Amino acid sequence: MASASASGTLSLPKYIYAKTHLPLLPNSKFVVSPFQALRKTRMGQLFVRAMGSSASSSQRPDNLQDKVGPVSVSDEEWKRRLTPEQYYVARQKGTERAFTGEYWNTKTPGTYHCICCDTPLFESNTKFDSGTGWPSYYQPVGNNVKSKLDLSIIFMPRQEVLCAACDAHLGHVFDDGPPPTGKRYCINSVSLKLKPK
Repeated sequence: MASASASGTLSLPKYIYAKTHLPLLPNSKFVVSPFQALRKTRMGQLFVRAMGSSASSSQRPDNLQDKVGPVSVSDEEWKRRLTPEQYYVARQKGTERAFTGEYWNTKTPGTYHCICCDTPLFESNTKFDSGTGWPSYYQPVGNNVKSKLDLSIIFMPRQEVLCAACDAHLGHVFDDGPPPTGKRYCINSVSLKLKPK
């Protein structure tokens, strides 16, 4: 896998390099995701398929808060409805850079809704300062958020967080949050819109 050169430096295969050095999109505050970096190499495509990674999820909760139903919209329609940054993060599973999002340090009371389908996702009273540079919450609204295993980074399996109604990529959830849930929903600001109380 890795080999040492005559000078004693370690040479890594291209697919490892793509996963550990995440380039920025030109003129943007958004980082190319590891999955997108991998798509650029043939080896990466084979690896992602071998790991069983999928761009879509068929999981749907039994009951969504506020009777929100599944949303079915074409990719072209999403491109028309969303800004390029919103589309990149919410529909292509991108990530905004830390400390750059609109809501990472917001204290305004209200409800955070999905940027794509307007489903209520998080209440401001569940938001906390995680020090990560992304808005963090310890609990979603009802069953309006779902998660699935994300294997896009070889050595770091995570739980991806999605809107349960439209499958918009929101961020990831970790088990290092505060009581009462112990969860940290680390969310991209661009996937949200705040409706103040």
